[in-house]
Amino acid sequence: MQNKINYIVDVEDKNLRIDIFINKKNIELSRTRIKNLILNSNVMLNGSTLIDPSKKISEGDNISIIIPEPKKLSLKPYKFKLNIIHEDSDLIVIDKPAGIAMHPAPGNYDNTIVNALIDYDKDSLSNIGDELRPGIVHRIDKDTSGLIVVAKNNKTHEELSKQFNEHSITRVYQLLIWGKIRPSKGKINTFIKRSSRNRQMMEASLIKGKKAITNYETLEIFENEKSPTLSLIECKLETGRTHQIRVHMNYLGNSILGDTKYKKKYKKIKNINNELNNLITNLDRQFLHAKTLGFIHPKTNEEMIFSSILPQELEIILKTLRNTNK
Repeated sequence: MQNKINYIVDVEDKNLRIDIFINKKNIELSRTRIKNLILNSNVMLNGSTLIDPSKKISEGDNISIIIPEPKKLSLKPYKFKLNIIHEDSDLIVIDKPAGIAMHPAPGNYDNTIVNALIDYDKDSLSNIGDELRPGIVHRIDKDTSGLIVVAKNNKTHEELSKQFNEHSITRVYQLLIWGKIRPSKGKINTFIKRSSRNRQMMEASLIKGKKAITNYETLEIFENEKSPTLSLIECKLETGRTHQIRVHMNYLGNSILGDTKYKKKYKKIKNINNELNNLITNLDRQFLHAKTLGFIHPKTNEEMIFSSILPQELEIILKTLRNTNK
């Protein structure tokens, strides 16, 4: 069954391009997705089919968007044991391990969280977003672990997306970075845009892009002659941009341990502890974990806060660092 969304343009949004307006109202619909919906005649403006994504809108305009039914046949079930922290009739909270992507994309259409959700319960996922992303309200990177929330129906999806859009969701991450940050506690406030050098990467900018705000605090610093200088950081997001924490840490000059995309060269320690060196060398993911997720339940209006401990492969690095620093 197709899903239909309707919006009335307020005075504050007049003269916006229609694709920008829809993206503003529904953050889970990417600009590319919106453009394709418009070009495929799935968007109507005041009752007439629209085919121009750059069309400017006026106050009082009625915009209707038809989200085609997900192509269930193209999404194969994936036998993967989901670590479900909470489940009710409206949503599921999952503790995702590193190494599995959130949704199908070129190069991997079968072994993702979405495919695992279809195997778990294919009839209980919202279809308001991309056809290849049923239920997915927000995302964390493939090589990041931690908490995500999945919507079982469109009303829940809309309400959770609104909370994300209003930046009222609580999201706290723990990460281990190279070096140390000065000041040890603060706020990073930039724009984030796609990199002009590598279209698969993002970069911080002071003049253009999407507003990105990260609050950070140093929890521990590891520094001695047998280990590289590393810092355990906690980040609380005010916005949720693509690769936000990774980009912001790189912007400060302190990339995340294990991050092969946003990495800097650091001096090798001659007398590094062998056990620590092996753990760092063999880490096949970034040391980034979505520790806390909080939101207001769309149906019960109850505040829900979930917490996740660091995975064993990250915890053992901290334990070894602490022993080395004694």
